[in-house]
Amino acid sequence: MGVAETLVSKATVTDRPCFLSIAEAAKLIASRELSPVELTRSVLERIDETDARVHAYATRLDERALDSARNAEAAIGRGENAGPLHGIPIALKDLYYTAGIPTGAGSDVLSGFVPSHDATVTQLLRQAGAILVGKTVTHEFAYGQNVPPTRNPWDLERTPGGSSAGSGAAVAAHSCLAAMGTDTGGSIRMPASVDGVVGLKPTYGRVSRFGVVPLSWSLDHCGPITKTVEDAALIMNVIAGPDPRDPASASVAVDDATRSLREGVRGLRLGVPSNYFFDRIHRSVGSAVERALNVLEDMGAVRVAVEIPHVELSVPIGIGILMPEASAVHQSWIRQQPSRYDDGTRRMLEAGELVLATDYLRAQRARSVIKDEFKRTFQNHRLDALITPTEPTAATRIDQMSVDFGADELEPFFSVFVRQTIPFNVSGLPALSVPCGFSEDNEGGRIGVGLPIGLHIAGRPFDEATVLRIGFAYESATAWHTRRPPI
Repeated sequence: MGVAETLVSKATVTDRPCFLSIAEAAKLIASRELSPVELTRSVLERIDETDARVHAYATRLDERALDSARNAEAAIGRGENAGPLHGIPIALKDLYYTAGIPTGAGSDVLSGFVPSHDATVTQLLRQAGAILVGKTVTHEFAYGQNVPPTRNPWDLERTPGGSSAGSGAAVAAHSCLAAMGTDTGGSIRMPASVDGVVGLKPTYGRVSRFGVVPLSWSLDHCGPITKTVEDAALIMNVIAGPDPRDPASASVAVDDATRSLREGVRGLRLGVPSNYFFDRIHRSVGSAVERALNVLEDMGAVRVAVEIPHVELSVPIGIGILMPEASAVHQSWIRQQPSRYDDGTRRMLEAGELVLATDYLRAQRARSVIKDEFKRTFQNHRLDALITPTEPTAATRIDQMSVDFGADELEPFFSVFVRQTIPFNVSGLPALSVPCGFSEDNEGGRIGVGLPIGLHIAGRPFDEATVLRIGFAYESATAWHTRRPPI
């Protein structure tokens, strides 16, 4: 299958509102040049066009969505507009509770489960006027298999990433204007990278996880997958903030995430690690990230070489925390109905039961060391952000179980796709992936050609504003986000 991309033209988005960003659509809705009903119908038509091939949606909510759109339109007629998300069609990963709507978590275990209440994030998005068009496919409980597989809109034979597979694919296919994902080891940022869209993992505790099916209590994060950085900021303005129903929720003031977007990067200090993050990546990825750094430097940012001690331990630390926490979450279910789990998920949960409390505590203590090393790196070098590749490669084939980095070195799929991202789950730092190019050659058959690559921008705790500011500046200076897949 070819992977030639298409530039989004002004005529196209005018004729097909589904191709608009949230910011663009919000302006047209506010000026009454576009109605929520018209926009929602366009998105539903786009789902009709693409989803039989992409399989991004687990549940469609067409009639509910149109009813909500009519209500949003009527509110505008009364002079009531809830803000930038008013009348905007979005999707939720099928881990978010939705009152009266099935929440299956990609598993037979929760087949038929219909929550009686919304997740906090669901509630906040509804209150902001967003229109829910569907629930997106997730790997089983954000970890296991995804059957039938969701496909990457850039190449239907390749993975869209996971576990927020449907959310990433839906945004890339323009079958919603934005979607919510979850991120335990990279599950927002990985799909964003390989699908050519934007994904933000906020600081741990910044966004409530109440009413979201958990995988790992101390690693799970909720965040948006969007078409643009500004759209991610607009969603953060709605979903960020303390929630007494989430014990991990932080009581930290929330500023307007859009306020500093346009302040540029002049004088900002960007740390580029000399260890770990660039050790095992494909050439196309390294070249794209280097060009992105040059763009940021041309705009006045300062590149700072740094080394982050012990960061290579993040993967074993993260797995050592994830497995026993996930096992604890599923303790009663897996004992009552083990056969309803996918084999891979069940094996992971059973292995988690064997982790000793002392080993779990050692992993948490080692995690504290990693967090301290990140803190010292930011402080000692007076950094505003860290810049790395989001993923070491582009999208792999759906049936591919390992990645070839040359010299006869094969690395298992899971460890490849979390190695760049999980350090920021372990540390809890905010991290953003933005499109920064496409793979240029197949490197001896080791990587596909013409597939999206992501730039990873990580910041200080609760400083999503600076992370978004850098991402917005880079996005504004390039055109990668304006390209769309040939589907």
